[in-house]
Amino acid sequence: MNQNVRNVGIMAHIDAGKTTATERMLFYTGVNNRIGEVDDGAATMDWMEEEKERGITITAAATTCFWNDHRINIIDTPGHIDFTIEVGRSLRVLDGAVALFSAVEGVEPQSETVWRQADRYGVPRIGFVNKMDRPGADFPRCIAMIQEILKTNPLVLQLPIKEGDEFLGVVDIIAGKAVLYDKDRFGYEYSLCGIPAHMAAEVHAARERMMETLSEVDDDFMLRFLEGDEIGEGEIKRVIRKGTLSGNILPVLCGSAFKNKGIQPLLDAIVDYLPSPQDISPHNCWTEDGEEKTLVGTKDEKFSGLVFKIMNDPFVGHLTYIRIYSGELRTGGTVLNTSKLKTERIGRIMRLHANKREEIKKVEAGDICAIVGLKGVSTGDTLADPDMHISFEAIEVPAPVVSCAIAPKKKDDLKKMWLVFNKYTVEDPSLTVRLDSETGEVILSGMGELHLEIIMDRAKREHNLEMLSSPPQVAYREAITRHTTGTGKYIKQSGGRGQYGHVVLQVSPHEGAGFIFENKIVGGAIPREYISSIEAGIKETLEKGIAYGYPLIDIKVELLDGSFHEVDSSELAFKLAGSIGVKDAIAKANPVLLEPVMKVDINVPGEFLGSVISDISSRRGRIAEIGDRNDFKSILAYLPLDEMFGYTTRLRSVTQGRGYYSMEFFHYAPVPQHIYENILKNRDKNQTEVLYG
Repeated sequence: MNQNVRNVGIMAHIDAGKTTATERMLFYTGVNNRIGEVDDGAATMDWMEEEKERGITITAAATTCFWNDHRINIIDTPGHIDFTIEVGRSLRVLDGAVALFSAVEGVEPQSETVWRQADRYGVPRIGFVNKMDRPGADFPRCIAMIQEILKTNPLVLQLPIKEGDEFLGVVDIIAGKAVLYDKDRFGYEYSLCGIPAHMAAEVHAARERMMETLSEVDDDFMLRFLEGDEIGEGEIKRVIRKGTLSGNILPVLCGSAFKNKGIQPLLDAIVDYLPSPQDISPHNCWTEDGEEKTLVGTKDEKFSGLVFKIMNDPFVGHLTYIRIYSGELRTGGTVLNTSKLKTERIGRIMRLHANKREEIKKVEAGDICAIVGLKGVSTGDTLADPDMHISFEAIEVPAPVVSCAIAPKKKDDLKKMWLVFNKYTVEDPSLTVRLDSETGEVILSGMGELHLEIIMDRAKREHNLEMLSSPPQVAYREAITRHTTGTGKYIKQSGGRGQYGHVVLQVSPHEGAGFIFENKIVGGAIPREYISSIEAGIKETLEKGIAYGYPLIDIKVELLDGSFHEVDSSELAFKLAGSIGVKDAIAKANPVLLEPVMKVDINVPGEFLGSVISDISSRRGRIAEIGDRNDFKSILAYLPLDEMFGYTTRLRSVTQGRGYYSMEFFHYAPVPQHIYENILKNRDKNQTEVLYG
């Protein structure tokens, strides 16, 4: 495997400068001959029309560049919570990440969210404090927030050089040199010179802290440092790399991507401190028998890879993004989709550069590429050599929290609508589309209002599909509050062979479990071949909802007893018996309606704090914490999602356009009685309108 490869992601809160930083990397590595700006819609990585219009990243874009004889595969991820799956599935296949922070705002809510996602996958990181040119930029405060909020150990490698509010360059603490950028627009020219006299004491203290921190990472380094030995730059960088790969430290640099300052040292840090594919091997996988296995991750092993993204390209068609974990993949070869047990032939292999493609003949362990034309593949599928039946850990898909009813403006477009939106759900597993069997409506569900808005906009632009939609609706859930048993019998006699199935079930609440099914049949009361049919019947019924028509969660169902008929029993009879039995049990289990509650981080100028708190209370919100964030007040609150629709407009109105917020799903909670009555009343009214017009 090539040690000179880096697979990295750029992750941060929305508007921290991820795309701007990536554009500078492409410029300085020679991929682009001009700098693309987000604000003028010319950013290479934000290539979708919806991204250009809104000035935000929606889809994770991949690109390849070269620096100091290393190939760097970069994925620029979105910062908006509605597109959190793009971050999660990118981090699942990346070896390292650059965490960007705004020098003005510091650690923001979505910074925490993506940090937790990186923690989940054990991704080594380096930090970059961006926007040092902005008024209010505070580097020490940002470092303190990183340590306090993210519970990590920041290792400061650079200090900013400022003259008033003007950001001139940085001090490289390892080299003991100042890096000053000429005032040309492109930041190509910079000079190395002595440390400014007024910063000498600050730099000395920072270097001492750096050396003490590194002493905790490596025992040999500690001995040399304590004995006063001269330690060279190469040795310091070796220990920084060791601490970064183990997750014990977070090397932090600073700069201003927009002003073209600090990007070349960031590229150096990516090469010096973030892992190569070889550094993060071996890779864990599982055989078809469920046994854990490891792959060293070399090109000499048999091929294996993980599908982490599906995309439809208007020029080349169906694109499947793959991270190669072992072996080689060549054009014309055959692979096994071990998740679906289907073979696929490899057509064209592409190296990625945002929405541009470079066709190549082969890829090997450690590479990220796209393959054209694979048919039955989904996000999270494992592809492997036909002789190697293994699977990697799948990608976690968040459950949708917002829904709306959709319909085409032209009735003739109904079939086209299903085709288009099914295609989008393959690309984005956090999006679902289904037919409501009770109302006859087509329901589109996603991660937020913006998520649904973007999808509708894409349908119009890409497929000329004009859509009608209802206002977004909350994705409610049902749950039970006590243990009960229920009986399900399905008996049918109508001449010839009949149908017979009989089950006894126990249901109990099981918070956080989703759905658990346990077979407790002993003595063969029900033959084993019917058990899976019973489970399927129960599962389908729970997904449709029982008491209120919403999916049922956090429930454990135990199959206690039952009986069968040697002639009349069948899989269908027991599936229907399972459905009848679980309905009977849940009707007696005191079912309740649950609503999604969001964790909301609101930032407002101090003079508007009272108005904002009053508005939160009127929305059934619970305030957990009020703090200071620069000149703003930060409010951490928990609000029902149903109360958050249109909140952006309201917050801007209350704060004269200066307030902003972000939110993420927190948990499901029971709906208060008066709200519950309104929900059912509105639901009955909507169903009546659908039935009778």
